[in-house]
Formats: sequence, C-alpha cells, structure tokens
Amino acid sequence: MAKFLKVGKSKSELAKADAQVRETVQQILADVQERGDAAVRELSAKFDKWSPESLQLSREQIDEIVASIPKQTLEDIKFAQANVRRFAEAQKSALRDIEVETLPGVTLGHKNIPVNSVGCYIPGGRYPMVASAHMSVLTAKVAGVKRVIACTPPINGQIPAATVAAMALAGADEIFIMGGVQAMAAMGLGTETIAPVDMLVGPGNAFVAEAKRQLFGKVGIDLLAGPTETLVIADETADAEMIATDLLGQAEHGPTSPCSLITTSEKLAQETLVEIERQLASLPTADVARVAWEDNGIIILVDSLEEAVIEADKLAYEHVEVLTENPHYFLDNMTNFGALFLGPETNVAYGDKVIGTNHTLPTKGAARYTGGLWVGKFIKTCTYQKVKPEASATIGEYCARLCELENFAGHAEQAKLRVRRYGKTPVTK
Repeated sequence: MAKFLKVGKSKSELAKADAQVRETVQQILADVQERGDAAVRELSAKFDKWSPESLQLSREQIDEIVASIPKQTLEDIKFAQANVRRFAEAQKSALRDIEVETLPGVTLGHKNIPVNSVGCYIPGGRYPMVASAHMSVLTAKVAGVKRVIACTPPINGQIPAATVAAMALAGADEIFIMGGVQAMAAMGLGTETIAPVDMLVGPGNAFVAEAKRQLFGKVGIDLLAGPTETLVIADETADAEMIATDLLGQAEHGPTSPCSLITTSEKLAQETLVEIERQLASLPTADVARVAWEDNGIIILVDSLEEAVIEADKLAYEHVEVLTENPHYFLDNMTNFGALFLGPETNVAYGDKVIGTNHTLPTKGAARYTGGLWVGKFIKTCTYQKVKPEASATIGEYCARLCELENFAGHAEQAKLRVRRYGKTPVTK
C-alpha cells in the first residue's frame, strides 16, 4: 500500500492563490479589450518597465540582434532547432489526408489544414526560455502555419538577444518585446496595430496560463501549461545523487513547481532526502528550488512496480523520469504522463532544451486527457463527403426515418428531397 513520506501544500492553499490570479487576469484582459494599444503600452511600462517607440522589432533590429550573438550560441541554437524540426517533420508525416468509399457511391474523407495564424509566448524573467522559441514557433512553421507571431518580455530593461535570435531562426513572422498577460491579450484579442491570431501557444507563469484559459474560445490554445512538474520513479538500482539532481534541476523553475519521488525502496527515499539538503546548500538557484521542494515535494513509498504505475498515473505529471532496472515497463504500462524519460542516460533537461521532443506539456492532471504541444496541434483535421445520385437516394431513406425518430422534420425533409430527386421510387412528403 502506498505510503506518503512527504507531502506539499494543501489543495485549499493552492486554490486561494489561483483565485487571486484569476481576478488580476480578468481585469487586464478587459482593459486591453477596451483600450487596445494604449492599455498594452501602459501595462508594458508598469510590469516590464518597457516603453520603446514600437513594441514590435523591425527587420533591421532583428538582423542586428542575430549578428550580435556569439557564434557558438548560434550553433547551439541551430543544433537544437534541427532536432526539433526533424522530430516535428516525422510527426507531420504521420498525418495523412484520407478519402475512402464507405458504401457504393459514398465517398468520405478528411483533410489536414494548418491553422492560419498563431501567437507564441516565450517566457523571460529570471529564466529567458530560449528553447520555447524552437518548441512553438518552429513547430508551427513545420505544420504550415502562414503567420506566426512571437512575444517575449524584456529582461531588466534589455531585449533578450538570444531569445530573439531563436525566434528569428525558427521563422517568426513578427516579433514583439512584450510580456505577461498584456502579450497574451494583444495576440488573442488584437489591438489597433496587432491583428488577432487564431491560436495561442507556449508556456508561462500562472498569470500567462490563466490568460490562456480565459481567452480560450475566442482563440484556440495548445494546453493550460501550469507550473513545471517532475516525477522520478526509482527502485533500489537508482542512486540518491541522480534523483536529487534531477528533482532540484526542475524545482528551480519556480516556487510552485511540484517535484516528486515514487520508490520501492525506503532506504533510497531517506538517502534522497539527505542528498537534497546537501545539494541545496550549494545550488545557485536554491532560493527557488528549496521553496518548491518544501512546499510541493512529495515522496511516495510503494510495495511494487505495479503500485508505482498506479500512483504515477494518479499524479499524471508533466515529466516522468524512470530510474528502474526495467524502465520500459513504465512505457508499456503507464497511461497518464506528458513525457517519459527512460533510464539514467536521459533526463528532463534534454527534453526541455535540445533533444527534439516538445517541452510544452500538460500539467495539473491534464495528462489524463491530452498530450503536449506537437505539430498536430497546429493542424485542423476537417472532414468532407461526396455522394453519387443513386447512393444519395439510398442514404436519404435511412436518414429521413432517423430524423423523424428524433422529431427533426426539417432534417428529414433534406433527406426526402434527395430521395425524390435521385431515387427510382418516388417518396411522398
């Protein structure tokens, strides 16, 4: 039976914080909806201390920024983007248009159509998330999206050059130095100078995630990406140093980031607790990672790998790292996860930054019903039908009866009209 050796904050504490975020976001969205560019500029000055002549970078500015980036940095960005592109292209190749004759004279099909415009948010702040440009902008372009705009906030009053370079290399059509809820509002609602997009994607803090939630419906979204979640599943073959390193390496994302361990070994659990404290003493980002661990860290002791699967699926975490003798057991048996990292040779940071899989993944239990951002998220699978005259008459007879069964007289008449027009035996109204 599963035993919790450590737990985090209560659900009521977390709900209170969520309510405050909802109210703040609602006010900002309403302001941008009413006042457009003026509101965006005021919010940018208030929250980001950023008031340039234009929030959008010109082509000349972008070229200058890319030229200023060190050669090694550009090569590293291109390496990561090549990996993301290869995997996205492979995923796209799995999406096929289809057309099939389901009955004589009845042809049904679907066509995969890219979304026309997408707004990508690339977080900044303490951690300028350069990799998010690859994951959102580049993936959208591989999908065939015609217009991709990208927003990222200034950092300490400066343009984040490496992030802008990554956006440009990924293929962004418009780049704005604009952060937070005001960026989401400008892209999703539109202003006098920014045409609204059809879809919003990308990770962000709690306010950005809430903005996406409130804008959903007006625009599509990839998913509601909340605080980064990391779960390590380990047996007695794992070591505490690696577990602690990989948990704290993700806990540094933010003070609300859950980082958890499920293990069959109580000895390993206790060693991990000690090792986490040892590493926190020297970790440069310990001020954030310690709060995340103390407030949100969980350790669950289980009796078997089968029970580990059950508990892991209950958590339905974003990242699940498997450090067991047979990691493929979890690939074969787990159903609720954003991304799996199998064996000690890989880790979440690889997925976050460079290996090619997308790092925008479901959180807060959403892995129960969705996967992460991928090329298919930017593509609409739209159906169509073509029917020959004789087949229309046959289908129409069935359709008319079924419509009448549901009291849809108008629906039934659509079918009967085709039977009268194309059938051999007249059907009365």
